[in-house]
Amino acid sequence: MSNYIKVALLMASSLFMQFLDATIVTTALPYIGRSLNVPTSSLSLTVSIYFITMAIFIPLSGWIAKRIGKKNAWLLATLLFVLSSLGDAVAPTFSFLLASRFIQGFAGSLMTPTARLIMLEKTPSNQLLRMANYLVWPALIAPAIAPIIGGFFVKYLTWQWIFLINVPIGLLAIIIGIKLVEKDTQKSSTKFDFLGFIEIAISSGFILIGAEIATYGREYWPTAGILVLIGLLMILVVGHHLSHVDNPLFDIKALEVSSFRIYQTGGTFLWLSVGALPYLLTVYLQTVFHWSALVAGYYVIFVFIGNIGIKPFTNVIIRHIKYKASLLIALFTVGISTAALAWIQPTTIGFIIAGLAFISGCGRSLALTCYNAVTFSEIPMDERNSANTLSSVLQTMAQGLGVSLITVVVSALSSFVSVNTAYEYGFIFLGILMLYPIIEVFIQPRDFGSKAL
Repeated sequence: MSNYIKVALLMASSLFMQFLDATIVTTALPYIGRSLNVPTSSLSLTVSIYFITMAIFIPLSGWIAKRIGKKNAWLLATLLFVLSSLGDAVAPTFSFLLASRFIQGFAGSLMTPTARLIMLEKTPSNQLLRMANYLVWPALIAPAIAPIIGGFFVKYLTWQWIFLINVPIGLLAIIIGIKLVEKDTQKSSTKFDFLGFIEIAISSGFILIGAEIATYGREYWPTAGILVLIGLLMILVVGHHLSHVDNPLFDIKALEVSSFRIYQTGGTFLWLSVGALPYLLTVYLQTVFHWSALVAGYYVIFVFIGNIGIKPFTNVIIRHIKYKASLLIALFTVGISTAALAWIQPTTIGFIIAGLAFISGCGRSLALTCYNAVTFSEIPMDERNSANTLSSVLQTMAQGLGVSLITVVVSALSSFVSVNTAYEYGFIFLGILMLYPIIEVFIQPRDFGSKAL
């Protein structure tokens, strides 16, 4: 195995650790609440503070990587992630846990983009399809298997183990990384764009905080709407600032490249679905079908099986029918299979439910492989740092918004229809989200993504 592949696998393992930690904690929330005497209404802060912190501090990652080097930045972030995970596990109070999760979110905001940058910065365009597989599997597998792993830990061990599992994985990654990852030959002392950072922090923070508040109930929607609106308006301010300042926190001219831009637009819709579907299906099977968390988890795991099952064939499919056709088929598959879940019933044969979850997983895996391969194919090597930072910010935002969005949609629909029907319409809503990326890809030229083949 070449050193190139070893580094890619190592970086993918750190990505997996971060994605797993973002979702596995949901399974343990009731146990954390009882252990630390926390009301149910406050427990979601454990998840939201992690995503909000990541979204706010990700823009720092590119600048820090330039300042101290990518290898040093990744090692520092991974060590901080391990220490904060240990802090989560030994937390004597809920406030201590939230503080540790804040630090963990900051560590993740540096670890994830830097790992992606180490994988991408020296990868030639014709090797991006191969590299995309290492970028995609952590994001797809972790949310799908998190309910099973989390359920196992809280049932047979204690909730602390959902955090302690990061310690040996992280330490092993650091030890291997010290020897395996090459040191940076060039470092930069670019002036820090403090104003740009504040503007981005306000924008991403207000959007995610508003989305979180919206899940608390209809009476909070006006406040949530104002916060989200302010965050969206700040995006215009951010765009103007980054376009005109001499030393921007990161350059946004990569958005002028269509192959990069469609991942930040249509790909965001896909990430909303990726983040929301495992959650919606799990809650639906437990709330409407009254199945146990473990049984519900068994069906959600078929999304993960689909992710893995299609992997040996993704490169063959893409090389045979090219990127445009592959993406259209994948997005259409995701939309139809997700919407079809609205028609399942407690009496539905389990094979059908598992089959729809499996098909959805296949579509998601193929779509994200295509997106990740073409995203940087036309971006020059010296501009990939900024492009990676921008892409990481938007991806984290979409992941954080996925669960909040579907929660608000189901809550809003339940004002007009029964709760059961509202959940069913929720699946249809996630399916309809795929229309925009389908149209966006459809209007691309036939040779779209050819540089990544």
